[in-house]
Amino acid sequence: MRTPVVLRAVEPHDVEVLYKWENDMDLWVYSETLKPFSKQQLKQYIKGINQDIYQAKELRLMIETEKETPQTVGIIDLFDFDPYHNRAGVGIMVHKSFQKQGYASEALDLFIQYCFNTLGLHQLFCSISVNNKESIQLFQSKGFSCCGVKKQWRKVGRVFVDEGFYQLLNEKL
Repeated sequence: MRTPVVLRAVEPHDVEVLYKWENDMDLWVYSETLKPFSKQQLKQYIKGINQDIYQAKELRLMIETEKETPQTVGIIDLFDFDPYHNRAGVGIMVHKSFQKQGYASEALDLFIQYCFNTLGLHQLFCSISVNNKESIQLFQSKGFSCCGVKKQWRKVGRVFVDEGFYQLLNEKL
């Protein structure tokens, strides 16, 4: 069953939800964040975020439910955008209170379509800790395949964890 979501640009009113999510220390292991963000920093980020993707080399979109009263449930990011090689990285975060409801799956479907059909990308890639089974399952269900493992790549507390490198090729090109 389809879980309807929309992907939309980041708006100034998103500063409150971004403040909560960006400062959630449980998520820092995925974002490589080492210090909290202030609301002022996030306001400045939002002001500059809507610049051209070819200049910024990144794009952040909010994942929102498609309901009478929409709820922002997560974020999806395009990073390391390389227009010459037609590739970019993808990262997704659905807040824990909205997980396991199909939002990540639907958002990733929409994002892949946008990247391949609108941006004309040849490939998307992501890196996932080998112990993050839910993310691995999500990306593999969309056709991403593991191309290699970076050994002891990510430090989690005092332990080093392997990280898989996944790619999805646009076979239509």
